[in-house]
Amino acid sequence: MNHEEKAVAYFGNNFNCSQAVFATFAEELGMDVETALKIGTPFGSGARRGEICGAVSGALMVLGLKYGHCHSENKEEKARAYQVADDFLNRFTEAKGTVVCRELLNYDLTKEEDMKEIMDRNLFRTVCPEMVRCAAAIVEEMLEEYGE
Repeated sequence: MNHEEKAVAYFGNNFNCSQAVFATFAEELGMDVETALKIGTPFGSGARRGEICGAVSGALMVLGLKYGHCHSENKEEKARAYQVADDFLNRFTEAKGTVVCRELLNYDLTKEEDMKEIMDRNLFRTVCPEMVRCAAAIVEEMLEEYGE
């Protein structure tokens, strides 16, 4: 099973979009899956408010785990980490038009009537798996390109 399939499988197994992407890559980057699932929990559905897509948040956490800045004096490390994040955000935006959950769904998750439409139209099961798949594919591509 490749990363895209694994992420979509996590999502289909009652984990949110952020958890699905982050957990997919966790073990190969030195983090246990349970910890990744716990960390990713509050970022689903655009941090519960329809803000930045949870799949995007999960992907950024993966890239942070791999390329993040952790030495206060190392400006190059920080610049590279930001460049990697910007690269991901640009690629996802190019593919999907935005990184904002409510724009991807075309509904505002903070409004009761919009949530009813999301549920009635089954958007969490039709739109979101594609965002998870796309985010995982971009991360996989970037990990191959950037290497260590």
